[in-house]
Amino acid sequence: MQKIELMAPAGNFESLQAALDNGADSVYFGVEQLNMRARASINFTLDDLEEISKRCQAKNVRTYLTLNTIIYDHDLSIVKTLVKRAKEANITAVIAMDQAVIAVARELGMEVHISTQINITNIETVKFYAMFADTMVLSRELSLRQVKHITEQIEKEQIKGPSGRLVEIEIFGHGALCMAVSGKCYMSLHSHNSSANRGACKQNCRKKYTVIDQETGFEMELDNEYIMSPKDLCTIDFLDQVADAGIKVLKIEGRGRAPEYVARVIKCYRDAIDSVENGTYDKNKVIGWMQELEKVYNRGFWSGYYLGQKLGEWSKGSGSHATQKKVYIGKGVHFYPKAKIGEFKIEAYDLSLGDTLLITGPTTGAKEFELKEMLVNDQALEKGTKGDSITIPLDFRVRPSDKLYKIVENKVEA
Repeated sequence: MQKIELMAPAGNFESLQAALDNGADSVYFGVEQLNMRARASINFTLDDLEEISKRCQAKNVRTYLTLNTIIYDHDLSIVKTLVKRAKEANITAVIAMDQAVIAVARELGMEVHISTQINITNIETVKFYAMFADTMVLSRELSLRQVKHITEQIEKEQIKGPSGRLVEIEIFGHGALCMAVSGKCYMSLHSHNSSANRGACKQNCRKKYTVIDQETGFEMELDNEYIMSPKDLCTIDFLDQVADAGIKVLKIEGRGRAPEYVARVIKCYRDAIDSVENGTYDKNKVIGWMQELEKVYNRGFWSGYYLGQKLGEWSKGSGSHATQKKVYIGKGVHFYPKAKIGEFKIEAYDLSLGDTLLITGPTTGAKEFELKEMLVNDQALEKGTKGDSITIPLDFRVRPSDKLYKIVENKVEA
């Protein structure tokens, strides 16, 4: 059983810092437009590559640039620019599906990882791509038994990538699942002329649909389920079996999620992976991790295809089933380093001693804590309201770009 690398999503600097602060071994991210989250307004820019690399190298965290969309001729110059800049910034590897991207990366001497969009399902395909890549993401539709067979064959046949090391296998560990085979879907393209395979999915499948009999006009809803919207994948409750399958990298989905999502999910899986490795993984810990994971965005959880289940774990409603939500309170004003006190301006709602607070920011990441003491307009009070200036003792620096939230319980329909 080899050590599992925990791979975190980073959609912006807040999430990147949250991943670094909570134990990620690697991060993956998109730049500009040629990635599977191209429509997200939080993609990094070319000029961010150096800062990403600098922060991650300081914590010995690997960096993966996603360039895994379909590529057309007019994209090739952009591809070359992106890969060249990534190489100059010492980004670890490029995640690719198109042979043009693979070729450019190889020509420039960058490590290549094969994206799940290529849909690797057997050992012979692994052998083929071993000519180009050191790490491969297997199809999301495989069972753990099938995954284990592939990792065992890699060891048995000594299948090595360009680096001379045995090929490493990556699988999805947690987050959103798509109804389409390894993400290849044309539903959004047909309905909105917006291709999911170019990172512009409209997520039609997450909506509720009514089935109509064309002959009789009879309409029905299928058991009140969102029949094309699977629950989110969660492997933390059988992570010992995942480790036994011989995988090297466990990928967490969520480049479009908030930094507190990244912080909590990475922390839980960091604890779980460490527990498996040191022999302390047990059911009681799993219960605690599941309760934590339920607090942030999710559509409900299921084990995907890994345990041999057929597809059918559909979401019961739209949006998130999270048991908690954040409420915007205000923004950072100043930090007093000697006293270690942060000053904030309350712009909405109120807060009280005992509340759970969340502070997010591009350098701060996502910090959550209980409010135990504060000054409201320079007076020791138990409650602050809109318009008040508050100061809070903190063991980390806050900045004017930071936002302050209160965490509250979220009523979820059964």
